[in-house]
Amino acid sequence: MNIHQNLTCHPVSMENQNLAVGGSDSRIGNMGCLFPPSGVCWGLNLKKMERRQNQTPQGKIARVLVDFLEVAITAVVFLKGIYPSGAFERRRYMNVVVQRACHPQLRYYIHATVTGLLPFVQKGMVERVAVIFFNADNVPMEKFVFKLAVNQAYGSEVEEVDLEFSLRSFLIKLSNSESLCKMLPPDCRWEITAYFRSLPETGTSKEADLWIPTDTKQWQQPPLITPVKSMSSEPLCLQLYLEHPSLSESLL
Repeated sequence: MNIHQNLTCHPVSMENQNLAVGGSDSRIGNMGCLFPPSGVCWGLNLKKMERRQNQTPQGKIARVLVDFLEVAITAVVFLKGIYPSGAFERRRYMNVVVQRACHPQLRYYIHATVTGLLPFVQKGMVERVAVIFFNADNVPMEKFVFKLAVNQAYGSEVEEVDLEFSLRSFLIKLSNSESLCKMLPPDCRWEITAYFRSLPETGTSKEADLWIPTDTKQWQQPPLITPVKSMSSEPLCLQLYLEHPSLSESLL
């Protein structure tokens, strides 16, 4: 029986810290992570881990998907406009113009969080990755959900070009999805949450220790779901959709 557990990175409080980006102040809420103190050692260990994992088709799929998620989550945060435009800079990825976070703490949070999912994505343990926006009462207002399934039985060579071409369409669609979103209050916060099919064992790896059960409040009624984009292929299936509280619940 699968265990569905939502986990989030261990929070480090940053809610009272103003971060100057491009001449403006951008407030980052409670959205930090607990990571090894040495970024250099972390980077070296990660490269060794990636080389070992990428020998398998699932490792290659996971690496491409994690790279994509980092760019896509940054696109979501940019789309919501919770930071000034100076907090981002234009870059090109998969031949698409995308946004990259300028502030090192914001960029590191997104990068390190999704990178920490790499071994679990490869093993098929991650069911969904969500970017959740909360109001001042810590109640979710909006969720961008990436539902994924890496085929654990796939044994053929992974055509990364074809995989990236399919993922590219998500970035194009996402950049034009502002009309599907809700306006957020100025005192909102956000976090990245992963939903696991089976729980990683703590103490077995640095990546497993990053993730803890979250106390995110749940909606009492089934959410309103708005599909954004989906793809279905033999090595990978991916869906992107929005979740909002039901009309009756949003009026409470």
